[in-house]
Amino acid sequence: MPQAIAKLNAFPVFMRVEGEAVAIVGGGEAALAKARLVGQSSAVLRIITQAPEAELLAFIAATGAIHIDAAYEAAHLEGAALVFAASGEEVLDRRVAEDARRLGIPVNAVDRPELCDFFTPALVNRAPVAIAIGTEGAGPVLAQMLRGRIDRMLSPSLGALATLAASFRGAAERLPNGTGRRRFWRDFFAGAPARAVEAGELSQAHDAAVELLVSNAPSSGHIALVGAGPGAEDLLTLRAHRLLMEADVIVHDALVPEAIVAMGRRDAERLPVGKRKGCHSKSQEEINALLVELGREGKRVVRLKSGDPLVFGRAGEEMAALRDAGIAYEVVPGVTAAFAAAADFELPLTLRGVSSSLVFTTGHDLKGNSLPDWAKLAISGATVAVYMGRSVAAEVAGRLIEAGLSPDTAVAVVENASLGTRRRFHGTLADLPSLEARADLTGPVMTIIGDAVAGANFDRSEPLAAHRHEDTASVAAEGVEQ
Repeated sequence: MPQAIAKLNAFPVFMRVEGEAVAIVGGGEAALAKARLVGQSSAVLRIITQAPEAELLAFIAATGAIHIDAAYEAAHLEGAALVFAASGEEVLDRRVAEDARRLGIPVNAVDRPELCDFFTPALVNRAPVAIAIGTEGAGPVLAQMLRGRIDRMLSPSLGALATLAASFRGAAERLPNGTGRRRFWRDFFAGAPARAVEAGELSQAHDAAVELLVSNAPSSGHIALVGAGPGAEDLLTLRAHRLLMEADVIVHDALVPEAIVAMGRRDAERLPVGKRKGCHSKSQEEINALLVELGREGKRVVRLKSGDPLVFGRAGEEMAALRDAGIAYEVVPGVTAAFAAAADFELPLTLRGVSSSLVFTTGHDLKGNSLPDWAKLAISGATVAVYMGRSVAAEVAGRLIEAGLSPDTAVAVVENASLGTRRRFHGTLADLPSLEARADLTGPVMTIIGDAVAGANFDRSEPLAAHRHEDTASVAAEGVEQ
């Protein structure tokens, strides 16, 4: 049996108020809140109070609202489109409500739902786009919470895009009704015009819309190289989330958690491309070719990379392939693992008087006979963040000690930075080689080395030294058995 649909006691509408008077009776915080809300519209504010508080008086001065400095009378409401009773005094608010009804004007009495003809929503303003959230007065705090969530989801440029769309409505009406018209608007709001507005290029957005209108052909593809962050869903940027919600295809690395991939549009095609150490389902050249192919098919693609795409993400090769093929793309930064690991340890990556520089590197940079420049910087006091360094931890430590870095230099190690499953270890450079024998560390490992590491919070971390001693004992036992 179908479930009954809950009935609304208040029907949501949008009322035209351009050039119309809206009267607010009251001089305190409640009146100011309503004034700020209505002030987002093109209504003429009429504020009736003899005792305005300082903030309300400043609002009146800043906005040019009409201030009626007199004891309230019913005549002050005449000609208004809406009335707000916001005095905070029950007797006066009731009188205002009764006067408004007698004059045929809808009225809202703040915190007195029994006196209200309408309720004011929590408003997400992207004029001319507006989203109003109401609870019929039952849960104003809930409405504000929902407003915050929706506000974060929507691009700040949405209003400008809607304004541009309005200027093309007449021209779009001349397109064949049905598929052609729907395709134009789909590509307008999700294709080149929308991307140009997002970038602040309004003239370019107009030209792109004209091109769509003239050709009436599908929009060209677009690739977004998006940083998924270190793993925690709430560290994904707002722009990254918007692009995931718009994507036709999500091409993701193996290290990107499924929870983040699942934040994309439900019907988007998902293409895993591997990229774990020693196990690549696709080579980098194959990934480049895949992105070009999807772009040529007109697809909106999110290339989802762990951390930040420009930090050991091989984004340079993908951007070069897209440029050569003439495919539009953009880069959306992500929180790189070093920052997440430092946050997990409450660790200052730079510290006044101790370390004023920061190096991002991989342990594999130590391969070869010459010491890389970053190792020299470490000896000079830089903090070094080593990505993908667990399997070469002994070599990293050995080469740095050989080059002159003290074996007592502080080290912090984090597995699965930012996630609830993270594990934290602390020790010194001399302890670092014990990482190589840790078969239990299956997640991504970040190592941070430097004097600034000594300023971290080690209360919830394990000592690396304990594992070094266990490994040594194990080796000795194996020697006796042999």
